[in-house]
Parts: sequence; structure tokens; C-alpha cells
Amino acid sequence: MEMSGLIDLLIGLVIAGGGWWVNRMANEQKRLEILLNRTREEYATKFELREDMRDVMEALNRLDAKLDKLMSRQ
Repeated sequence: MEMSGLIDLLIGLVIAGGGWWVNRMANEQKRLEILLNRTREEYATKFELREDMRDVMEALNRLDAKLDKLMSRQ
């Protein structure tokens, strides 16, 4: 094999590897964009968090009342 043929082969391999790498990076970027969009859609709003926090606080208040009632019996 002549030297120019070997150099052409190496250049072709480098270009093919670079193209494969660019394709993988583009696919990964698309995947990350899809995940980011899903996260935005499924993210809890402030209103939802306030409702959940209110429910938790109500449950804690009921538990506190029960503990107070239990402690007053003793």
C-alpha cells in the first residue's frame, strides 16, 4: 500500500470517528432537552406545594393535640 493511500485511510477514519462523535453528542443533547421539558411539565407549582404543606401541618396539629390529650391524662 502506498503512503498516500495509508494517509487517506487514516484521514477517513478520523473523519468517520468525528462524525460518529458529533452524532452521539447531538442525540444526547436531544435526549437532555426532552428530559428538561418533561421536568418542566411535571414540576410542582407553588400552589400545589402550599396545599401539601397545609395538609402536613394539619396532620401535625392533630398529632400534637393527641399528644397533649395523652399527656394531660397522666
